[in-house]
Amino acid sequence: MQTLIVVVHVIVAIAIVGLVLLQQGKGADAGASFGAGSSQTVFGSSGSGNFLVKATTIAATIFFVTSLSLAIFARNQSGVSPASASPVVNEQILQESANSAADVPQLDEPDTADSSTGADVPSLPDSDN
Repeated sequence: MQTLIVVVHVIVAIAIVGLVLLQQGKGADAGASFGAGSSQTVFGSSGSGNFLVKATTIAATIFFVTSLSLAIFARNQSGVSPASASPVVNEQILQESANSAADVPQLDEPDTADSSTGADVPSLPDSDN
């Protein structure tokens, strides 16, 4: 079933691209009013606008439905139920992260006994020049 929906989804996506490329822009109607051969179209004197708009709308609706169906299939395959997909933080995840943070080794603190003398700063070599 999922393979069939993917095939329909790809075919509809290609059809949408083709339908959008076949449609005329808004500026193309000005040339038709001056006798640019609009009476010689395949779709009649009214032009192809209505047919292409309806076909694009139907293809977009099918594309939306197949996208939603594929999202539902993906959610079901991931094993996430709708009830557990809530944004509430899982207590088990918090406990595991706290346990893993306790396993991280801590660095030794540096000695700060005599910080006023600057003992932790290396001295400059004596210059005999």
